[in-house]
Amino acid sequence: MKSISKKLSITEKIGYSLGDLAANLVFQTLMTYLAYFYTDIYGLQADDATALMFIVGTIAAFGFNPIVGAIADRTKSKWGKFRPWILWTAVPLGVISVLAFTTPDFSYKGKVLYAVVTYTLLLLLYASSNLPYSALSGVITGNMKERNSISSFRFVAVMFAQFFVQVFMLPIIIYAGEGDKAVGIEIVMTWLAIIGTILLLITFFTTKERVIPKKEQESTLREDFADLISNKPWVIMLILTTLTFISLAMKGGSYVYYFENFIDVSYLTNFISPILEFLSSVGINFFGNDPVSAGFGLFNAGGIIFMIIGIGFSKPLADKYGKRNVFGWFLFISTLFILLFYFLKPTSIAFIFGAQILHGFFYGITIPLLWAMIADVADFSEWKNNRRATAIIFSAMMVGLKLGLTVGSSLVTQILSSYGYVANSELGQSSEVVLGTKLLVSVYPSIPFLMGVALLFFYEINKSMESQIELDLKQRRNN
Repeated sequence: MKSISKKLSITEKIGYSLGDLAANLVFQTLMTYLAYFYTDIYGLQADDATALMFIVGTIAAFGFNPIVGAIADRTKSKWGKFRPWILWTAVPLGVISVLAFTTPDFSYKGKVLYAVVTYTLLLLLYASSNLPYSALSGVITGNMKERNSISSFRFVAVMFAQFFVQVFMLPIIIYAGEGDKAVGIEIVMTWLAIIGTILLLITFFTTKERVIPKKEQESTLREDFADLISNKPWVIMLILTTLTFISLAMKGGSYVYYFENFIDVSYLTNFISPILEFLSSVGINFFGNDPVSAGFGLFNAGGIIFMIIGIGFSKPLADKYGKRNVFGWFLFISTLFILLFYFLKPTSIAFIFGAQILHGFFYGITIPLLWAMIADVADFSEWKNNRRATAIIFSAMMVGLKLGLTVGSSLVTQILSSYGYVANSELGQSSEVVLGTKLLVSVYPSIPFLMGVALLFFYEINKSMESQIELDLKQRRNN
């Protein structure tokens, strides 16, 4: 294996990060709007939307990701193992992203079937693009500090995608469709698909694979899966990723319902009016005249801006204290601010925005570390077994991501349905629905986060082990 501890150029780090910007134009839309799209725009009943998201998502998590990981690890081309997948899937992923958020004029059964087919293809192509993309971070460099740096670049790009989707997308959907959300979301997704395709192509042309296993390190599928099962850090990261994305999907998918059904609109209008007037004075008029969509966008904006600030603290803290310790402590602190939402009233607008900002800052510190820890697990497996199967190990992240998204999104519609939610009700929602909405952004998403914090006590790759693994592998590669 080649020695590959060199410092990476800014161009390559930015080029790599653009791939996650593209992926998150899709992923953040799924996490924020999928449940809302199916129930309030597409027109599915909540129980049908729940079943669709859960069944298709579970099949995708446990079926698509391990298969793609195994194939990617065995891909041989002049471009490497993982980069060609980014090239091959760029256009198809863009096309299916549009089709999945299109509302055809079919019967109800026809719409259910269309949703099943398009959502299945979307998750298959997303896995085929994003899993090799994620594995690429493990072979760009063997230097763990450079990986921390790559992760920081990458997740600043993620935050930009999240910022657009969660801040501007709903107002733009309403504006583009002239009040018709079905038309608006199709127009917006078309433009996002074009932009995402271009960004993925830039990632392909600006990156390089450097960690290249020797022929004698190649392994069979049986050996790969045996290594995974015996790799305790991998098992922990699989569970941790699943728990993390259950929380993210649950609270992310609930905020739009929270603003429509819980927040006091008159207090919200009074609170955001000065902000909107200031933004309008400097030429920013994205939010329109709907206080709910404007408040929703500004609420998300505050959290994301402070997430980006938090990301800036991630690398120096991880370099000094280790990824595991930093991730665990700041995930715990950020969860406290999610729990705070339970105690806030519909009129406590300033406190609601403040809790979101503080949660965003502390959670932002953890964001780059999850993916960097997976790259460390790939190194741990090579260090322990003298075999490297990067993509199959990164499939843990993708299985956890998809499963977390599936469970979290399904819980949103299932919990709302259990409290009696009626989509587009002209009579408003019951007090039970209002309570359920509050619990969905506070208590329920806090539980998986706290379970993840507890799980980290059993994760053995601490700061000293990180250094030992990097040193030993460097010596082996040089020899």
